[in-house]
Amino acid sequence: MMKRLRLHKYISFFLSVALIALAVCCLAVKIRETEISLPLDFYAAETVMPVYGRQYTEPESEQGEKITPQKKSLSDEESSDTQKTVSEVSAKTDSTADEYEYSTPSKQEIKEYKKQHSDDAEFPVNEMTITEGNVSYKNIQVKNASSADIDIKAELDGELGFDIDDTDEPQVLIYHTHTSESFLKYDTGSFYEGFYPRTTDKTENVCAVGEQIARQLNAHGIKTIHDTTIHDYPSYNGAYDRSYETIQKYLKKYPSIKVTLDIHRDGIGTDTEKSKPVFEYDGKKAAQIMILSGYNYDGCEEFKDWEYNLRFALQIQSKAVSMYPNMVRPLYFADFMYNMNVNTGSLLIEIGAESNTIEEVKYSGYLLGNVLSEVLLTKGKEK
Repeated sequence: MMKRLRLHKYISFFLSVALIALAVCCLAVKIRETEISLPLDFYAAETVMPVYGRQYTEPESEQGEKITPQKKSLSDEESSDTQKTVSEVSAKTDSTADEYEYSTPSKQEIKEYKKQHSDDAEFPVNEMTITEGNVSYKNIQVKNASSADIDIKAELDGELGFDIDDTDEPQVLIYHTHTSESFLKYDTGSFYEGFYPRTTDKTENVCAVGEQIARQLNAHGIKTIHDTTIHDYPSYNGAYDRSYETIQKYLKKYPSIKVTLDIHRDGIGTDTEKSKPVFEYDGKKAAQIMILSGYNYDGCEEFKDWEYNLRFALQIQSKAVSMYPNMVRPLYFADFMYNMNVNTGSLLIEIGAESNTIEEVKYSGYLLGNVLSEVLLTKGKEK
């Protein structure tokens, strides 16, 4: 009898140990899955601000963590530029804009760059090409994170909410809510501890990308205004309120504007490891782009025409895939507005991430300008 009790005791002990070990293994796998999927999560390029009183829920990662903007200020030297309210207008045809000169740093430039950071801790930048969404139709991939179902074919077959006219008046406005978002200088496979991806230098932030898009649209005869007003500095809070005011100023001055594009960049990774979305075209490395289109989940009257934006986004997505394979990440469709209610051709587009280089994102801006020109000129010919 005692032997039997002892045997049962040993069996129970070993079963308990086995169950604990199994639980630990499952937890480890779950953690590992989280680490693997993290770079693929949507980081929203810090687009977490409510839109002039519309208190939309702030985006969360799949781990349930709030995605919040960085708190660090820009340097005092940079702040002097923000004293000027600058609105650069590129509303003339530039016949040389259809050629892009890709700039590759010399070995000496890379050497000097590394020397400048020789005392800084160095962390990895991982390259990725993101192509799979959770909804697809033919060559179009969508990441639907909204509270609505989406029929891609039906939306593609639907009418756009605007026409492109044969006019010398501006029809496209490019602007930047988070104007100071910037990028890495060089592609070395790493970044340094002191890397802070925000600057008011418009040759190194998202304004440089917007300029490439505008130049291509103008080169194709689509009159485009590029506004470079800094909306996110010195105060980050209220950036969407301020960019909304900028949009309204242009719409009042130029009722001919049909399309408004808010150009951002994403941010993927942590303080010690980052990932950047890339693809290659014509032997040159470029940053993947992600188009964002919002859904009016609460039935607000001011955003009742959200579907027209989605149709426009899907047409751009489809054209980009056919012209430049792997250029676009899945179109991101979710419960937000972010000033997309100003007209029926309003989108937010993210060009790369903070760990892409300025050259990679400028090249993508050039390519996106070609894609937009094709979509808009086709729309103009349909009339």
